[in-house]
Amino acid sequence: MSVNDSVKTKSAANPMVNKLPGKFRRASSLLALFAVTVLVFLSVVSGLRSRQQERTTLVNETAELAVPTVTVVSPAPGKAAATLLLPAEVKPWVDAPIYARASGYLKRRLADIGSQAKAGQLLAEIETPELDSELDQARHQLAEAEAALALAKSTAERYAWLLKTASVSEQDADEKQSDFALKTATVAAARANVRRLEELKGFARVTAPFAGTITARSIDVGELVVAGNGKELFRLSQTDKLRVYINVPQTDAFSVRAGQSAEMLLQEMPGRAFAAKVVSTAGAISADSRTLLTQLEVDNSGNELLPGCFAQVRLTAAQRRVGLALPANTLLFRAEGPQVGVVKPDGTVELRNVKLGRDFGQTIEILAGVGPMDRVILNPSDSLMSGAAVHVAESAKSKIGR
Repeated sequence: MSVNDSVKTKSAANPMVNKLPGKFRRASSLLALFAVTVLVFLSVVSGLRSRQQERTTLVNETAELAVPTVTVVSPAPGKAAATLLLPAEVKPWVDAPIYARASGYLKRRLADIGSQAKAGQLLAEIETPELDSELDQARHQLAEAEAALALAKSTAERYAWLLKTASVSEQDADEKQSDFALKTATVAAARANVRRLEELKGFARVTAPFAGTITARSIDVGELVVAGNGKELFRLSQTDKLRVYINVPQTDAFSVRAGQSAEMLLQEMPGRAFAAKVVSTAGAISADSRTLLTQLEVDNSGNELLPGCFAQVRLTAAQRRVGLALPANTLLFRAEGPQVGVVKPDGTVELRNVKLGRDFGQTIEILAGVGPMDRVILNPSDSLMSGAAVHVAESAKSKIGR
């Protein structure tokens, strides 16, 4: 139905309109046509505007979704190693094997395993028949040399007096003087030999060089003792103090100092801690184990501890530099090494290489590469690159706990 037909229908329905003059009926029809046109135009404009708004919203949402949202965390101080527990080797303060210096047969044995010996105490006696014969012979040779010296001396003096009266030649006098000097040297050599054998005879008495405990005995009465064969008679240990050796890892070696306090623990004595003190260190890192050999001193005046046992040492005052810690799921392992993604203030990502320290399981110590105020991305994607724009989740800006 056309617009004119619509107007006619309205006119027929309205008898008042039919009574109007023709001029007014035409104006009314034009007005109705204009109103309908305006309504159609407004409908078209409204539809186009709504579609444009929807398109703009879609573009904005697409651009927004293209920027990923990430969760970040700030590094926090790592776990401080207040104590350092290391395996230890316990040794006597002084430990010496006792060897024979004189050959013979063991005549008496006055000490056994576990005996407490004082310094200079007699431990055993060696019967030395061959040495006794040599000493007796040397003494007789000394006496012979001394007699020859006395004769040479008087002869040299007599020839010196005769030379003054020209009764003998100078050659004869010089020969007697030389013979006197020779006999003097012979006597000195014989005396030295006697002293050597007497000192060697003294080694027939085996004595303790220091106070301690006999921890080993490998000889018995009647056995042949040969000097210099490398077989020890006794082993003497001083155990009132003990030396304890530990190997400190390189990461903690620089925190160990002489005089530092420590505690020694034994599995056989649970609940007890023996006071120890660092005496000295090797002063160099071992190239084989990358550890620092450290010597400690432990008092054992009560003889509660046994040398040679296995123990553990706790360096109670060991202070090491505490680094920062990050969750393990912040790391990216690439060809450049371990990296983390850091969100910069402008919202872009910066990939940084980090140096790892100790692994605590859920967290890892970071020695270099990040600071305490950096925002590090949690669970970074493998495709994360430097310069990428990201959104930071507001609820994740808290630091990790220690």
